[in-house]
Amino acid sequence: MGWKDYPQNIKVRLITSFFNRAVSSAVMPFMALFFAQEKNKVWAGTFLILTVVIGFVVNLIGGYISDRFPRKKVLLATSWLNAGMFLIMTISLFPESKMIMLFALAYIGFVITSSLGRPAMHAIIMDSTTPENRKEVYALDYWAINLSMAIGAALGGLLYVNYQKELFLLLTITSAVIPIAYWIWLRDEFSGFLEKKHENVFVDLFQNYKVALQDSAFVKVVIGGTFIFSAEFTLNSYIGIRLAETFESIHIGDFEISGVRMLSMLNIQNMLMVVCLTFVINRLTDRLNKKHALLIGLILYGIGYVTVTSANTWYVLILFNVIATMGELIYSPIKEAEKANMIPSDKRGSYSAFANISFSGADMLARSTIILGAFFVPMMMSVYMGIIIMAGAFFLYFGLFIREHVTEKVLQNEVPVGK
Repeated sequence: MGWKDYPQNIKVRLITSFFNRAVSSAVMPFMALFFAQEKNKVWAGTFLILTVVIGFVVNLIGGYISDRFPRKKVLLATSWLNAGMFLIMTISLFPESKMIMLFALAYIGFVITSSLGRPAMHAIIMDSTTPENRKEVYALDYWAINLSMAIGAALGGLLYVNYQKELFLLLTITSAVIPIAYWIWLRDEFSGFLEKKHENVFVDLFQNYKVALQDSAFVKVVIGGTFIFSAEFTLNSYIGIRLAETFESIHIGDFEISGVRMLSMLNIQNMLMVVCLTFVINRLTDRLNKKHALLIGLILYGIGYVTVTSANTWYVLILFNVIATMGELIYSPIKEAEKANMIPSDKRGSYSAFANISFSGADMLARSTIILGAFFVPMMMSVYMGIIIMAGAFFLYFGLFIREHVTEKVLQNEVPVGK
């Protein structure tokens, strides 16, 4: 498919997401470090875990809303609120004595509004794709996201320390443009909304998720995704704080690479590899058995992040970050396409919200490593990360492919009546 062949909603998603992530990636990866420096590690870890719990609960509500009401209206409302939260965060940074509690409250507000809108966007993307083109679209989306995040990480590494206020102001302006773009170009063509079946809205919400909860294969995929994603998320929480504290700065001429800049370099390296190699790796994995490709990707991913968790030498960090990224490039498009194919068309918002437990749970596990890292040595954290990734690979593989194998066996054993 060429760019002109993509549905308009896919183009809107790719373009708006690119600019929004490019700016947000300059500041959001530093939130753990920001709160740890302004307060302390335990306060930062506890607060960020609380935001994950809030985001998880609100995300479920967002999935229910996106299946009940026009998705475009949901996105417009939540996007305007996002811009408002970023404006409050920006204002709180301007006094000489930063208004940290106001910033923290606005950050919670951002988590709530973004969690409400996220399932609607995921549902719109699934509405606009087919099983035939879904892997290609997810690969392109994955590529665009990482390119924008690479740009953001570069901006953050160079400007975050000295131009924090300016970066938040830029994020506020960008966030205010997004809903305008949605209003002009986004099409809400889906009409098969769920009807309210119970007078009590909480009962109706629970019943809406009951189908997803009873889908044992999908639950396994969600659990597996939670464990797998937590390794990547740990890069900007525990690993980032550890590098900021213990990494010995190196100098290239007059340019100093401190722990914070090393973290930015790892993020940039990851994202640039994705930008340069996504389509090459995608074509190679098309020739492989998808089950074998998934396992190869997960093994490389695990080896990389287990080492990066405790490494403190620049060339070791870079080498094993390359290995982790290669694994991510192999397994991620396969996982996303297969997961999307499991979701019923009339419950895409709810299933997407339920699937986002992977991100919420992974974020919580990653934030908890900030607290664990205050008591455990880095090598113990690597062992912990290895166990987490192995468990994730087990659940992900069984959820995606053993289900398929069992279904095939059942169909083969069925004998039509009269034969």
